Amino acid sequence: MMEEMIVMVEKAIEASTHWHETGWPVAFGNRQVEVGSLKAAESLPRNVVCREEAINYWRQVRLTGQDSAEAGKKALDALRNERLADAGDALYLCQYIEKPFEVQAGTWHPVFEAFRVSVPGN
Repeated sequence: MMEEMIVMVEKAIEASTHWHETGWPVAFGNRQVEVGSLKAAESLPRNVVCREEAINYWRQVRLTGQDSAEAGKKALDALRNERLADAGDALYLCQYIEKPFEVQAGTWHPVFEAFRVSVPGN
């Protein structure tokens, strides 16, 4: 079971480091302009009113993804070294960091729940 958890964590780390690239539908401004990634936000013409808001949102997504991936690396190390309590703490942190984007990203909460189910007492 731990091997399956390790694979799940590796995939989640990879996914969260690319949230800002793969993106999801988000609408900005009064006109509800859909901007689905950081690249799309940066490519908006400078005179688009919601450009800065979209860029700031996707930069925050990038930072959040990087932070959750770093915590995920700690969970991965703990899993590989059979430090289950440390792995549980790190996975909890991952899903906590993801919270502002959980509905859209949906990356870490399922991993944390799978860990809780597979390792009773965590």
